[in-house]
Amino acid sequence: MPAPFPDPTLPAPPGDGPLHVAFSGGLDSTALLHLLAHDPRMRARGLVALHVHHGLQPQADAWAAHCEAVCAALGVACEVLRVTVVRKGGEGLEAAARAARHAALQARLPSDAVAVLAHHRDDQAETVLLRALRGAGPDGLAAMRPLRAFGAGWLWRPLLAVPRAHLLAYAVRHRLHWIEDPSNAADDADRNFLRNRVLPLLRTRWPQADAVLADVATLQRATVTLLDDDDIAALATVRTPDPATLDVVRLRALPTARRARVLRRWIAALGLPPLPRQGSAWCEATLQAPAGDRRPQFDWAGCRLQRWRDLLHAGPQRAPLPRDLAIDWAGTTPLALPDGDRLHLHGAPPDVPLGWQVRARRGGERIALPGRTHSHALKHVLQDRAVPPWLRERLPLLVDASGRLLAAGDLVLDGAFEAWLRDSGRRLHWAHGAAVHDPGETPRP
Repeated sequence: MPAPFPDPTLPAPPGDGPLHVAFSGGLDSTALLHLLAHDPRMRARGLVALHVHHGLQPQADAWAAHCEAVCAALGVACEVLRVTVVRKGGEGLEAAARAARHAALQARLPSDAVAVLAHHRDDQAETVLLRALRGAGPDGLAAMRPLRAFGAGWLWRPLLAVPRAHLLAYAVRHRLHWIEDPSNAADDADRNFLRNRVLPLLRTRWPQADAVLADVATLQRATVTLLDDDDIAALATVRTPDPATLDVVRLRALPTARRARVLRRWIAALGLPPLPRQGSAWCEATLQAPAGDRRPQFDWAGCRLQRWRDLLHAGPQRAPLPRDLAIDWAGTTPLALPDGDRLHLHGAPPDVPLGWQVRARRGGERIALPGRTHSHALKHVLQDRAVPPWLRERLPLLVDASGRLLAAGDLVLDGAFEAWLRDSGRRLHWAHGAAVHDPGETPRP
C-alpha cells in the first residue's frame, strides 16, 4: 500500500558551516532531526542538536533526558541549554519563552553555523493569520522567512513549505517517539487558539486555507523585497552621524507611508523591539509639532523614543549616572561605567598612573576651552554645542587631582588637556550608545 504522503525533501542548506538543530523533542523537531541525521549531506556538515530547557513545565527535566536519548540513538551530539524566562513589560509567557530560546540559540551559534528550525507550513499559516489580526502590514504578513542572518550565522527553516500532516505521516512511518507538550492543548495563548479552534474551522469550509495563507506570506515577501531598496535609500537621507538619531526635518519631508517604513527599519537596525502602533502614532504627532525645548517621549518594552529640537532619538531606557559617582582612574586601562559606557585613553599608556577621577555632573562645573583665556559654564557649552539631553545626563566628567575639569566625555575638552593629548599622540574616547546591525532578513552573499 503506497504511503499517503512522500517523505519530505530537504533543500540544500546555506553556507558550509555546521548545522545546529533546535530540538524540543516535539513532533516537528523530531521529524526534522531524523531527516537530517539520515541525509549524508547534512551529516558531512556536522550535526548538533540543541535542546533549550525553559524549566516552565514539571516534565522539563524528563524532556531534556528524552532528547538526549533520541540523539544518542541517532548518533548526534546533544547539548542542553538552560535558560531563565523573564517577562518584560506586557510581554506574554509565550513571547518571553521564544525570546529566551532565540537568545540562547544565537549565543551558542559559532561563526557561519546554521541554526535549523522545524517550522512548517501550518506554522506559517498561523503566523500570517495572527499578524493579520494584529493589523500588520506587508513586513508582518511576510511572516517567517526560510532563511535569514542570525547572530554570527544563519537561521534556516527547511520545512516551511511542508504541511504538518506530512511530518506526522513521516514520524509514524519511521516509528519515531516524540513529546506532547500539554500547554499546546490550552487555548490561552493566541497562537494556540488559532491552531486549536480557528484554523480547523476554516479548513471545513476552505480545505486549502493553510496553503493559501502561506502563499500570502510569499507574495508579501516579494512586495517587501521591492520596497526594501527604496526604504534603505530613504533611511540614509534622514540619518545623522549618531546612528540612534534621525533628522526630524528630513524625516518629515518623506511621504507618510515611506516614513512609517523607514522608522520601522531604523528601530530594527538599532536592535530594539518592534515599535507598537501607539508608538507610530506618537511619532506622527511629534513630527508635526514645532520643535521646542520640551522633550516629548514614548516608552515601550524598556526602550524610549524622544524628540529634542529637530532630532529624534531611540534607544534602551537608561538611568543617568549617579550624582555621587566618583571613580579613581589611572588612564592605563579602559574604565567601565555603571551605565555600560566606557572611557578609554587610546595611545601609549602613561609612564606613571595618572591621578584622575571620573565623576557625574553635579551642576556648576566650568571648563577652560582651547584658545580661551577664561572658563565657561559647562552647562552653557553643552547647550551651545547642541548636545542632546539623553547624552548630557550620562556624560562622565574627567577631573585631575586639583579638581580641574579636563573633559566632559570626549565631547568637550579643556584647552591644556587637549594640547597634552595632541602632543603625546593620545586620544580620549567615550564609548556609548547601542550597536547597529542589519535588520534585513535577506541572506548574506
